[in-house]
Amino acid sequence: MTDTPARLLTLLSLLQTPREWPGAELAERLGVSRRTVRRDIDRLRELGYPVQASRGADGGYRLIAGKAMPPLVLDDEEAVAIAVGLMAGAGHAVEGVEEAAVRALAKLEQVLPSRLRHRVTSLQAATLPLVGGEGGDTVDPRTLTVMAAAVTGREKLRFRYRSGDGTASRRLTEPYRLVSTGRRWYLVAYDLDRADWRTFRIDRVGAPEATGGRFTPRELPPGGADGFVARSLSRTRSEHRLDVTFQAPAHRVAARLPRSLGVPEPDGASACRLRTTTADALEWVAARLALVGCEFTVHAPDALIGRLDELGARLLRAAADRTRDGGPAPVAGPRTAPGGTAPEGGTGPRTGPGGTAPEGGTGLNGEATLKS
Repeated sequence: MTDTPARLLTLLSLLQTPREWPGAELAERLGVSRRTVRRDIDRLRELGYPVQASRGADGGYRLIAGKAMPPLVLDDEEAVAIAVGLMAGAGHAVEGVEEAAVRALAKLEQVLPSRLRHRVTSLQAATLPLVGGEGGDTVDPRTLTVMAAAVTGREKLRFRYRSGDGTASRRLTEPYRLVSTGRRWYLVAYDLDRADWRTFRIDRVGAPEATGGRFTPRELPPGGADGFVARSLSRTRSEHRLDVTFQAPAHRVAARLPRSLGVPEPDGASACRLRTTTADALEWVAARLALVGCEFTVHAPDALIGRLDELGARLLRAAADRTRDGGPAPVAGPRTAPGGTAPEGGTGPRTGPGGTAPEGGTGLNGEATLKS
């Protein structure tokens, strides 16, 4: 490889792999002499890259942590893998994927050659997720990257928007922040036509485009962008107070519950109790509680007990349909709280602690108890 700049980039790419490279192996990879490798290593050091050399007959080189992060050099396969991974995480709003990941994807797509960009797009289009975003609506990751670039560049953004009641409109905004709630993405922007701050659910955004016009940043609303989104959600969605007891240790339940539902507190040696508020749909909350995989009792709200009744009846109907179609009969244990009794056959109504439930499946004091 006679092109020195290209050779240095290739050498830097190899050194960024977390291993020590013998000089002979680097020379073979680059198609040059070991003396040329030593000169190239000196050039990288002059540019500020902390390359460490080990002594010996077959001494090696490795890139160590320095005071500043050097430019990341990726080969084709690595670039495609990172881009697809970021797109998958951003598009399904995986909890923990924050705005920084979207900015990284925007930067990566900006520098990808067209041939690699086509590979990324093709692979993303041909891939389906095994599960969705736990009740959240997915978003096009390219929408996120366009918005992230506009936020970073302080560039006015135009897009189509569909409100919750289905009303369609065109918006011209000054975009300030992207906020992830774990299951959904929101844009905090100043709406120029309405002369006010707004939050936009990004899964309802269509055809975003940066206009090229720059804007002078305004002061964000009190509490910052995340606080503004939280207040907006509390105004548009009613909150429910959850009170649930689980017959399992707190650490086990916490590992199975979404973080958005909070953390249960220990309630004895083998139980825990969750007291929190949520604005999530109760249908989703009911399903998530059932997936924890242990017996639990819902003390409040009453509406959640109703959703559990509906979910349980739907599952029983599905099992009965399977039996009628010639499948094996479902195996069900008793549905009682500790101390309660079940009718003969073990599939009786849910009960509150120590008692039997009236017809309809709701236990004492309006509580519902389920066994997984």
